[in-house]
Amino acid sequence: MSAAAVRARGWGWRHAGRGRFAVDGLDLDIAPGERVLLLGASGAGKSTLLRGLAGVLGGDEDGEERGELTVGDRPASRARGVAGLVLQDPDSQVVLARVGDDVAFGCENLGVAADEIWPRVGDALDAVGLRVGLEHATSALSGGQKQRLALAGALAMRPGLLLLDEPTANLDPAGVVEVRDAVIAAVAATGATLVVVEHRVDVWAAHVDRVVVLAAGGGVLADGAPDTVFRTHGDVLAEAGVWVPGRHPHPALTAAADAASPALLSTHGLAVGRRPFGAREAVVAASGIALAARAGRVLAVTGPNGVGKSTLALTVAGLLAPAAGAVVASDELRAAGRATIGPDPLRWRSRELLTRIGTVFQSPDHQLAARTVRGELEIGPRALRLPPAEVAARVDPLLEEMGMSRLAAVNPFTLSGGEKRRLTVAAALATRPRVLVLDEPTFGQDARTWEQLVRLLGDLRAAGTAIVTVTHDEALVAQLADDVVALGAAASAPGGVG
Repeated sequence: MSAAAVRARGWGWRHAGRGRFAVDGLDLDIAPGERVLLLGASGAGKSTLLRGLAGVLGGDEDGEERGELTVGDRPASRARGVAGLVLQDPDSQVVLARVGDDVAFGCENLGVAADEIWPRVGDALDAVGLRVGLEHATSALSGGQKQRLALAGALAMRPGLLLLDEPTANLDPAGVVEVRDAVIAAVAATGATLVVVEHRVDVWAAHVDRVVVLAAGGGVLADGAPDTVFRTHGDVLAEAGVWVPGRHPHPALTAAADAASPALLSTHGLAVGRRPFGAREAVVAASGIALAARAGRVLAVTGPNGVGKSTLALTVAGLLAPAAGAVVASDELRAAGRATIGPDPLRWRSRELLTRIGTVFQSPDHQLAARTVRGELEIGPRALRLPPAEVAARVDPLLEEMGMSRLAAVNPFTLSGGEKRRLTVAAALATRPRVLVLDEPTFGQDARTWEQLVRLLGDLRAAGTAIVTVTHDEALVAQLADDVVALGAAASAPGGVG
């Protein structure tokens, strides 16, 4: 398929039920074959623009469109098959039960000849480094592996316009480079136009022709060659929250508690795994895990994709049964509620977990349940049967701290990925748990909201909360982690994985 041009004239989109347009007054031209890094503060409309270009925003019942947006010579909403889109949440793009079938799905929909599909599938999986069999269950993939799967499906279609929304967000450092190189090689081979949204600016800046920065209030804040944009507009972009190379925030944080601080949760001979759909036994992802979540300290869980980090987080949080061994709550944590309970978090009821262990999943969409942002934050306090005045006293400050007060009445599913992440973190905090388990807490954040989140976590640590975070964010580990467990490594400190 030949490379596609992009044209916007006064284009805007407002999600149904929202008072403000997510994108508005956009004038933009992208030439066929051009490589564009699309930046902007969290909530500036980057994901909305990509969805608009892919023609998946929906109809009049889903929102209001104005202006003109075209891909090639057709309105974007009718340019079927021209664009390949990889979304922020890879789970939302998994369609079929087996890896090979899932990658082939897009090609089949486009009517690609049967004898051409499977060579494309193999090439795409090789390109993104997803080294599992074609029969491998998609349900057994980690979040990072699902990101590779979604990208493989898009590459196999060989689109004229490749649209990537945070394609490396949940990847380990080696995977980031591998996937970026796969994308660049693919567009070089096909000549496709590339538009990539990514907060890891350093990863992409040397590999694109142009940087376009969306303004939060609508239109374009900056546009030009990467070096020119960052040199000329660096101060303005940093002030707006855009990640600028060489300018990383360093929030002032209070020192952590002593390493001998009491362990609120600890593991003994722990092995973790999940049971694939249709299987009787769990597939063990990691074993011999020794860790302790200590009051007033942050424990970071790191390691390559697919080694069991998210599975470990769910197991420690009492939401998934260990494959072997045990997770044990201290007497202090067991007493953090109206009644003392047993030492195994897996046996606790949901209301008993609320004040003891708060959990933030890797995918924000898996936790959203209410019709409004405020309602989402009220779920936990209401489950604790707190009076309305106490619920408001907890929710209002969280809305303010997360910069979401103006979004209180908004449907959570219309938020950007970064906004959803901040909402799920805030919802976990609303019940004031003693232990907080976070899976990729800085996903989708701009520089300003990243700093806010890190400062908030630092304040929680100073107040005595034990924090366990699964992360590939090396800056988060450097600035906030007091202890590190590296899954898939020969050794880690402290505790280690043996």
